[in-house]
Amino acid sequence: MSTVWAIANLKGGVGKTSTAVSLAGWLSRLGRRVLLVDLDPQGSATSWLSPPGAEDVGSVFDLFQPAAGAPPTLAGLARPTACGGLHLVPADPVLATLDRHCGARPGMGLVLHQALAGRVGRYSHVILDCPPVLGILLVNALAAADRVIVPVQTEFLALRGLDRMLATLRMMHRHRIEAETLVVPTLFDRRTRASRHCLERLQGYAVRRWAGQIPVDTRLREAAELGRPLPWWRPASRAALAYRQLLAELEPALVMPERAAG
Repeated sequence: MSTVWAIANLKGGVGKTSTAVSLAGWLSRLGRRVLLVDLDPQGSATSWLSPPGAEDVGSVFDLFQPAAGAPPTLAGLARPTACGGLHLVPADPVLATLDRHCGARPGMGLVLHQALAGRVGRYSHVILDCPPVLGILLVNALAAADRVIVPVQTEFLALRGLDRMLATLRMMHRHRIEAETLVVPTLFDRRTRASRHCLERLQGYAVRRWAGQIPVDTRLREAAELGRPLPWWRPASRAALAYRQLLAELEPALVMPERAAG
């Protein structure tokens, strides 16, 4: 069975896609087979990892609105990336219409869970990059995940997004859909009092929080422009090393060869 991580927060701009792509990048660099599923209609992970002219094999939308015939599988929708072992199921802007057209259809909250129960065993990890909106897509991700990773930008307004996200998780728990939750401070700048103060306030939340922080690092933006995960392009950069430490927290038994740091 694949391990499924949902990268989720009900606020945009907090580093969800950077976290999803960077964790997927480290896992694949360390020899794991990883499937990154882009559930955000904005398609940031898709834009990051899809080379120009990539073969059109469909998108995650096809799971929810299959054409006539046999329904698609996640493995069938996956396309290779430039990084060995890392595959992507791309997003499509039409995902934004799912709630309007399919919200009342029975069973729509478990589509992804059922797809993951199919032929995805060749991947050790499935990473779900979630939209910052509570709807069918986020419900599907939370229902399918073994662990929910909540990136939280270290600034005041991001804490309100965390409050909404934790309330959503409590609601899911009432429906017996439970996943381990880990809050990850992101975009941390220790030079600013706002970042330091926000980090202190996070310690007061009754939720598991990673002891480290993902720093502000312009290399992430450059990596996206180049279409490569940061661990494959600049593995010794500040953010890449921080994400490697986060991965060690998530997978403590994972052995990281010295070559991964260089």
